[in-house]
Amino acid sequence: MTNDIQVRDQMTAIWKKAVSLYRGGNYDHSRWFDTREREFLAGIGTQPHEIYDFAEDYCDDGVPSLETFLRIHEIRRDYFLKQQGGVLSRHEVPAEALPARQAELGGFAWLPRLIAKAQAKLRGELHHSIMFGCGGDRAFLREHGLRAEDFFQAVRDHENDDDAILDWLAKHRKPSS
Repeated sequence: MTNDIQVRDQMTAIWKKAVSLYRGGNYDHSRWFDTREREFLAGIGTQPHEIYDFAEDYCDDGVPSLETFLRIHEIRRDYFLKQQGGVLSRHEVPAEALPARQAELGGFAWLPRLIAKAQAKLRGELHHSIMFGCGGDRAFLREHGLRAEDFFQAVRDHENDDDAILDWLAKHRKPSS
């Protein structure tokens, strides 16, 4: 089994490759990775389109950072290996199945959608047209002084308990002034 440092190194190399390809005008992520890289990604529960989403947003918006990318995929990998036994889910969450953008939980608009996206990302079930950590997600997190990787870990820790996630949010948020 590959150790955590080796996985982090491989994911860093994949990130750098994806950013370079995207910056070079190659937007066809289906051709970004060779067989070995695809097998590696499958072995940690990650799809090539997920790498594309992070590279695209980084190149276009300057975020999310490499560290955020790595941490989110480390959390996903841990869940994939421990909770899913290394077996990909066959379920897929399409955009229309997500809560509406204006839906609220505890008075927080966007939170139900963010939780649902994080849960689907955790399970490897997000449709390729959806990204956990997109611009809308980042705006919510920024408004409340939260990091995407910390929120994702909270969802991991309280996977099916929206009230516990809401409690976590109340304890950790630092609203922008």
